[in-house]
Amino acid sequence: MISLIKKLLGIGPKVDLSNVMANGGIIIDVRTPAEYAGGAVKGSLNIPLANLSGQLSKIKKDKPIITCCASGMRSSSARSLLLANGYKEVYNGGSWFNLKKFEK
Repeated sequence: MISLIKKLLGIGPKVDLSNVMANGGIIIDVRTPAEYAGGAVKGSLNIPLANLSGQLSKIKKDKPIITCCASGMRSSSARSLLLANGYKEVYNGGSWFNLKKFEK
């Protein structure tokens, strides 16, 4: 039961996000446009969480995805939404600031 809860929340063994990026990963920032304009990872795609379900056609299912936001809460919700819609390789990257090392 605990492993199921951890899986649903995206909590578990640390994933090497640099490996995910090396394998063609994309970063989806789910903050608002105003937050995104205040600073973001270069090369990331800004799709606010409130709009994500209506924008799924813009996201390829054959690429690994890392979601991010300000703290990791919205990116966790985004990860769950993507997984529920058939995306297979989705990771919660937490805060966008921690992903700046992956800038394209």
